[in-house]
Amino acid sequence: MAIGWKGVFPAVTTQLREDLSIDLADTQRVVDDLIRDGVTGVIALGTVGENNSLEYEEKVQVLSAIVEVVDGRVPVITGCSEYDTRRAVRYAQAAERAGADGLMLLPPMVYVTKPHELVAHFKGVAEQVGLPIMLYNNPPAYRTVIDKGVLSALVDVPNIVAVKESAPDTRRFTDFRNEFGERYVLFAGLDDVALEGLYLGAQGWVSGLTNAFPKESVELVAAFERGDHAKALEIYRWFMPLLHLDAEHDLVQSIKLAEEIMGRGSERVLPPRYVLEGERRAEVIAMVEKAAATRPDLTPTR
Repeated sequence: MAIGWKGVFPAVTTQLREDLSIDLADTQRVVDDLIRDGVTGVIALGTVGENNSLEYEEKVQVLSAIVEVVDGRVPVITGCSEYDTRRAVRYAQAAERAGADGLMLLPPMVYVTKPHELVAHFKGVAEQVGLPIMLYNNPPAYRTVIDKGVLSALVDVPNIVAVKESAPDTRRFTDFRNEFGERYVLFAGLDDVALEGLYLGAQGWVSGLTNAFPKESVELVAAFERGDHAKALEIYRWFMPLLHLDAEHDLVQSIKLAEEIMGRGSERVLPPRYVLEGERRAEVIAMVEKAAATRPDLTPTR
């Protein structure tokens, strides 16, 4: 289906059984619940979906199960996060065959590419598929930067259409709009600068904490879009302690724990990750329980 490239796209979780095998049926249930709660699209196999902890065959199975349950109701974009261009092309082509509507393409993992190598990687994948592509910029996590020079070298690649901006420096939204106009659709990709991103030109939000609080996430963006800035700020300020979790190294464990507390999924994660313990676990539980007890009124103020 065509991607509207706006709204709330949660990076959905991959659900696991007690033996840590993939639970495709429960993954489908989690995704179906999110769609019923109003999300605009889903990101399958992003960081929160534990992409790099899965084998190639498992990734295709998870994506296929998500495409099946979504059944065309919203767009399905899949993370493409591989060590090299050959592997990325292989998965991207499999994703296209499985029915994904788009790719969220990451820089190569482990090796820190030079700018010309990064451009070649993105072009190398884009030229081998017909899917629209969102590039994923996250310098703190991946040690590479998709800067204006990289985007300038990609302007003639027709299926590279969007950028998920997860750098904490919100000035980049304005710089990209000033440099490229509307050539690239911008998405906020870091939860705790999401509203700032929307004000500065992002058309949508790829979110982690939406997995635990989808209705509030959807209303936050909806309030902004209709100009109800008081409601958007009210929700954002309530949400902020949890949104900060998205910027931490244990974001996957924290988000899946929040998801479990809210009765939406399991906190189980794949090694090398392990569920939170001790003070950190108690801290996250307290934050989620406080948020649940103080949920904002979602009635529009205008």
